[in-house]
Amino acid sequence: MGAVPKSKVSRHRRGNRRQHQRLDAPSLVLCPQCNQLMRSHYVCKNCGSYRGRQVIEQRGQTENE
Repeated sequence: MGAVPKSKVSRHRRGNRRQHQRLDAPSLVLCPQCNQLMRSHYVCKNCGSYRGRQVIEQRGQTENE
């Protein structure tokens, strides 16, 4: 016979055990180039820049946007 719990685990004790498994929202910062919200330490999806350099060329956009 396998391991069987001796008593019921309460919702509070179960929740305390699982509290590190929660999902956190990503931290967002303003892009210095286009002032759009972006994830920190990631390439901006709007303008394609990272740390002041153009990393990804955006197609179909002008320089003013």
